[in-house]
Amino acid sequence: MRIFEPHIHMTSRTTDDYEAMRAAGIRAVVEPAFWLGQPRTGVASFTDYFDGLLGWERFRAAQFGVRHHCTIALNPKEANDPRCTPVLGLLPRYLAKDGVVAVGEIGYDSMTPAEDEAFAAQLSLAVEHELPALVHTPHRDKARGTRRSLDVVRESGIAPEHVLVDHLNEITVAEVADSGCWMGFSLYPDTKMDVDRMVVLLQEYGTDRMVINSAADWGRSDPLRTWRAARAMLDAGFDESEVDKVCWRNPVAFYGASGRLVLDELPGADWGAEEFAGNSVLRDGGPAAQPTGRGAAR
Repeated sequence: MRIFEPHIHMTSRTTDDYEAMRAAGIRAVVEPAFWLGQPRTGVASFTDYFDGLLGWERFRAAQFGVRHHCTIALNPKEANDPRCTPVLGLLPRYLAKDGVVAVGEIGYDSMTPAEDEAFAAQLSLAVEHELPALVHTPHRDKARGTRRSLDVVRESGIAPEHVLVDHLNEITVAEVADSGCWMGFSLYPDTKMDVDRMVVLLQEYGTDRMVINSAADWGRSDPLRTWRAARAMLDAGFDESEVDKVCWRNPVAFYGASGRLVLDELPGADWGAEEFAGNSVLRDGGPAAQPTGRGAAR
């Protein structure tokens, strides 16, 4: 089974997660720019973060045989912070870079006027740069937030087939299906959507324009949740082609509109052969340099 993980925050995860993902068949990921959990205090922290997504994180993923891509944006939560909004002026510099496959996450958190402005501005950037847009629907008042998101998408002029509306559930999926946008579902251990509910929605709505993700971040989450959903689909009677469509072909089709996906197979770790900016994922020289026997350090 091959899996494209279309929304996961690997900056918050460990190398053990990359190893487990590779073993489960995950060969490529998209990491959307998001809130770090603590307020940023200025634009410089965004630029360091964006540079990390495009540099170190891509290198780290490659060491474990996983292709890493990202999306770039001012996220909805921080669109309300005047210390952060000047980053909108820097986004075009990053949206032109290889490895950036969409503008995102954009959309709503609290549905404020500041979020309206940032959302519309970044949809305009997506149109200008001919990139897809990844839209975050709010965790509170989700039904109204989803309707409002779809209104802004329509007003922007971006083609609906270039928009993925994420964090959907049973209440919001029908409107997004009718809009022509892609439908995204974040699967968590005990919030948002779970695996069993996702299977029921796939049975009801089919597999066209459906994208599922683990969205794993610094909270309680599971970087193998997409893989678990794929297994549940098979158990529920979906055939392998349908699973491949949801877990590989659909996200590849959506992000492939950027023209920047790189999906050739990576061999995995060649320990010690490479460094990034003087650093590697190794410690103490790597496996070959580790002491052995009774006196080995533990």
